[in-house]
Amino acid sequence: MRKQLMKGNEAIVKSAILAGCRAFYGYPITPASEIAEAAAECMPKTGGVYVQAESEVAAINMLYGAASAGVRAMTASSGPGISLMQEGISYMAGAELPCVIADITRGGPGLGNISAEQSDYHQVVKGGGHGSYRTIVLAPYSVQEMADFTALAFDLADRYRNPVVLLADGFIGQMMEPVEFPQTATATHLPEWAVVGTAASRPNLITSLHLDSDELEKHIRGLEAKYKAAELREARAEEWSTADAEIVLVGYGIVGRILKAVTAEARAAGLKVGVLRPITLYPFPVVQFQRLAFSARVFVVVEMSLGQLIEDVKLALNGSRPAEFLGRVGGNVPSHEEVLAFVHELARRYGLVRATQEEERMANVY
Repeated sequence: MRKQLMKGNEAIVKSAILAGCRAFYGYPITPASEIAEAAAECMPKTGGVYVQAESEVAAINMLYGAASAGVRAMTASSGPGISLMQEGISYMAGAELPCVIADITRGGPGLGNISAEQSDYHQVVKGGGHGSYRTIVLAPYSVQEMADFTALAFDLADRYRNPVVLLADGFIGQMMEPVEFPQTATATHLPEWAVVGTAASRPNLITSLHLDSDELEKHIRGLEAKYKAAELREARAEEWSTADAEIVLVGYGIVGRILKAVTAEARAAGLKVGVLRPITLYPFPVVQFQRLAFSARVFVVVEMSLGQLIEDVKLALNGSRPAEFLGRVGGNVPSHEEVLAFVHELARRYGLVRATQEEERMANVY
């Protein structure tokens, strides 16, 4: 299978088409613009539809319509655009409509800048719209994962009839790496609940409106059961050098790559360091954190924000272990050097610095 060199944003579109996506509605915004550009070029060639909407509000409602007809559909944006889509995302979750939304995050709040941040975590993972709903959230850390997780996102969206968000920082969207795609496309079929203008689909109703209180409560309880099932089955995380780790570094996206490099160097210096990288930000991989808490002394959360992921880490640990934090904002990425220095500082603070072989030899002599 031949690999192709491309940007993460472009990999999303090709993977989406191979996964059976045939409709894209969006509005360009840096650093996500290449997704709309690639969709405009490629969707019509595969018999699909590309529409540049007049706004992100229009785009998400177009997505509602396509999903109602049983079409695999997606959109993409960045922080300010995702903010505008939140009402529509709530509507789609309430109407149990599957779709995929790519959020390539940039600096904020407000217009911020076009550099990468990770400060969309709260609005995406916690649900920025109204009502009791959740979105499934996947966090790739490579261009290959941009492709792999896009395909997974469409499968999860259909499985749970729910919006799925691909949350990637601007670095992952803009970087170029070799990508491998499957040789055959996914075959998709119209779901039985879709409204497609036929006599068979005439009784189907797509709505999030339930005027009776008991009826709405029953509907929301049904959504709750669906989310609990996802929490049991779909939580994912990558562990790296965690078997004996006393210091567990936690980060997603581009930060996960930095933490692996820091871990290799810290271990060379004699520190027992490992990485736990959440892949699903919702459902959160609580079990992995609780298991590692039996042996780890401290968890270190590194984010390109003032601290949003760390809240879920603390909830998962439930006070069993401390969670320290290192963050950069404004489009600045934590450097390898500053994270490594922070790890060494924590190792001293928690009494985890080990004597060198020479120090141990001298201690044995005397």
